[in-house]
Amino acid sequence: MANDSAPAVKKGPDPKWLILAAVMAGSFMGPLDGSIVNTVLPEITRSFGTDISIAQWVPTVYLLTLSCLILLYGRLGDIIGYRRVFLIGLSCFTVASMLCGLSQSIWMLIGFRALQGLAAGMTTAVGIAIITAAFPPRERGKALGIYAISIAAALGLGPTLGGLIAEYLSWRYVFFVNVPIGLASLFWCYRVVPPSVTNPDQHLDWRGASAAFVFLTSLLLFANRGQDWGWTSAAIISLLAVAVISAAAFLWVERRQGQPMLDLGLFQSRVFSFASLSALFNFMSLYALIFITPFYLAYVLGFSILKVGLVMAASPIATLFVAPLSGALSDRIGTRPFAVGGMCICAAGLFLMSGLEASSSVTDVVWRLVVCGIGGGMFQSPNNSAIMGSVPVVRLGVASGMISTMRTVGMVLGIAVVGAVLYNLAPVAASGKLGQITNSEAEEFMSGLRWAYISGAVIAAIAAVTSLAAVNRQSDG
Repeated sequence: MANDSAPAVKKGPDPKWLILAAVMAGSFMGPLDGSIVNTVLPEITRSFGTDISIAQWVPTVYLLTLSCLILLYGRLGDIIGYRRVFLIGLSCFTVASMLCGLSQSIWMLIGFRALQGLAAGMTTAVGIAIITAAFPPRERGKALGIYAISIAAALGLGPTLGGLIAEYLSWRYVFFVNVPIGLASLFWCYRVVPPSVTNPDQHLDWRGASAAFVFLTSLLLFANRGQDWGWTSAAIISLLAVAVISAAAFLWVERRQGQPMLDLGLFQSRVFSFASLSALFNFMSLYALIFITPFYLAYVLGFSILKVGLVMAASPIATLFVAPLSGALSDRIGTRPFAVGGMCICAAGLFLMSGLEASSSVTDVVWRLVVCGIGGGMFQSPNNSAIMGSVPVVRLGVASGMISTMRTVGMVLGIAVVGAVLYNLAPVAASGKLGQITNSEAEEFMSGLRWAYISGAVIAAIAAVTSLAAVNRQSDG
């Protein structure tokens, strides 16, 4: 084993907290860019004089490239060091953000967004591994709970910041804002994040990585574009077939690989298997909420873009306050009670959202969003701690990558599931004329919205069940 080269870390009180703060700063921009761009997409469409079907690739390509190589980056961190992967990703993300802001055509922007997603995947994949390596097990949940603040703050700030930029500045500042943040974070992380253990005798499993890339790309495209292209279209059916074949190829390769990209033996652990599955369902339910609620706020209650962003911030702000507390408490009494309880609260919150009416007030919406945020905050930190604590130290990168993969795949699948429910029960939602619907169409839309929320509640309830199953035979931790 060897250490990746880095300047000596200055001695000081509790350097692990500086490491945590630096990783939080560096990880902030990825989820921010995942939530902010949709708000300014109409302005981007007008700026380049393009169709919305083409402009939709601006957020889509980012999510695809962000998701498809996370496992590879996690494994790369196990080999060459998490610090090195994190700094490379942060550097490339900052440069790609500048290029996005300077784009002169829609296709140029889409290309640079793809690069931005590839870079964001690096920081997303190894951030949790860096934190886990810096903290002892007795403080892991507390640290991951505090780390969740950066994710919740980014998701909460994104729509609001996007609304402000759309109203007062050019859409280009959505990307330019990343540059000073990125440079400051890069300098800070370079100074305080210590060199991590490397394994130069290990090598990357390129065949497994290729199969995983094809699988995730085809699966996410299938889920993301199914509604637009038609679920029974030749293109969508072909994508599903490719996903199934590449998944089988990935499993075949990994079982025969001496140094696999994803050690399938990790799934022998009930904690790792079921906690990872719970993370997938959690983000599916979370993005059910994030995806459909702005439609309700904008087209039923008639809120402005800025007001929609401010109301949507209620859920991640609640998560911001709850996550550190639940993480710290889970270090003392175990992760399972918080994971199960959190997802039960999420399910209840989503079910309560289904009770909203066309005449509901801002308060009616906000307190329900807060309930969902409390549930998410209770769940995420303890569940992440359970996953990271269930693997050997030399597999922290892969475990961190698994958490991030479940998050991004869950986002896409959640939108696909509730979108399918909403669009099939309320075709007007996909018609592009929500701003000018009749009373009967409004009733149809509200009916579809209710069942979409109920679908999200069912997904959250499934996550509660899988969280209950995520327990060691010997220990309840």
